[in-house]
Amino acid sequence: MNILIAVAAGCAAGLMFASIVSGALISLLLFYLAPLPLMVAALGWGPTSALIGAVTAGAGLGLAFGFAYFAAFIVTVGLPAFWLGHLTLLAQPATAAGASSTNGLSPAPAEALEWYPPGRLVLWIAVFACLITLSALLTLGSDYETIMAALRRGLTRIIGARGGAASDTDTDAVLDAIAQIAPAAATLVAMFTLTLNLWLSGKIVLTSGRLHRPWPDLRSIELPQVVMIVLAATLALSFTSGLLAMLSQIASAALLTAYMLVGFAVLHVITQSSSARLLWLIAAYGGVVILGWPALIIVMLGLLEGAIGLRRRFAGRAKPPSLSS
Repeated sequence: MNILIAVAAGCAAGLMFASIVSGALISLLLFYLAPLPLMVAALGWGPTSALIGAVTAGAGLGLAFGFAYFAAFIVTVGLPAFWLGHLTLLAQPATAAGASSTNGLSPAPAEALEWYPPGRLVLWIAVFACLITLSALLTLGSDYETIMAALRRGLTRIIGARGGAASDTDTDAVLDAIAQIAPAAATLVAMFTLTLNLWLSGKIVLTSGRLHRPWPDLRSIELPQVVMIVLAATLALSFTSGLLAMLSQIASAALLTAYMLVGFAVLHVITQSSSARLLWLIAAYGGVVILGWPALIIVMLGLLEGAIGLRRRFAGRAKPPSLSS
């Protein structure tokens, strides 16, 4: 039965991934949700199911479209689904010092286990977001100038298809600016889509009653202190030039997005005693989605949490969490 579920999940993920070939607008949504079936299989039936499904789907895509599709599917869909599913179900006895993987299949009671921290999962999502973006860029070229030229040609074709004046000086400046930020923007998209897929798969498996671990308290997400040092280094290197600057910008975008997720967790805690909590949360999420720039404030909350521990300062004043939160 597990093999049949693995193959079915792989087929669904493969079809969603391949739908991008059609060029239809809905295919973009399906493409970004391609890891979801494999993550559901990983959390509900074990990470081996995701691995079998990924190899099956990758082989099918390779036979149909060529090796490039096989490699792209494994790197961007199969590997993240398998590894994130494995880590999500990783646990050790709460009193033990050494790690002991259960992959969610241990008969030990959930309360007797210490599960893999959500913050570490966010870091792994950042790693995969960087890997996905880097893999896509390397298909354009192996050096900075070639990659930027390819990005600019692609943007020129898009503007040309929409009737824009590709030779206009102002248009050239806009194209250069967009090409510069495109790798970081792609990393941001990869971070959010992987996070959304993992959250959705967890909710689906939890609803079905097959989730072998308790739902984590997402308001407690935190990152190791060393991440702030790594972020400072990548931000500094982002002001260099060439391929090193591009790689540093990709890493910085991933880590800043991770701190934004921590910032939202902090916001949920520090507004808990406020009577206008719902309005604060709606304003924060809506502002980030609609305007964009409020994300900087949320990132600052995450960075402050890492530096001085905002949640500890507000924990004593917060009301006990309600069931709806």
